Amino acid sequence: MSNNQDLRMKSIETQNLDKLYYSIGEVAEMFEVSRSLLRYWESEFSFLTPRKNRKGDRLFTKENIQQIQIIYNLVKERGFTLEGAKQELKKEKGALSDQFDLIDRLKAIHGRLKDLDDKLSV
Repeated sequence: MSNNQDLRMKSIETQNLDKLYYSIGEVAEMFEVSRSLLRYWESEFSFLTPRKNRKGDRLFTKENIQQIQIIYNLVKERGFTLEGAKQELKKEKGALSDQFDLIDRLKAIHGRLKDLDDKLSV
């Protein structure tokens, strides 16, 4: 992934997600996509399996949101077709997930350093 693509990546800081489960509406809002698109991606990507409650409502975990972030990056930001995204995921397997985890950790560290800088500046 080039530096320009890193800068354009949808910024969902999964380190800051504090709830155990998120509704499909909350997740759709995070990514500014429709609920139907998330349901479609769920049918296309076998690894994306949110839990469902008794009513059948989808309940997304932090891991599911990280998975959606990867799909979103490939399809919406990098312009892959769904088939192309599936091939990229097969080829890269854990590397994409590791990159997102690293970015989240770096953002968290940056936030803590900024807080320290603000406290020292007072």
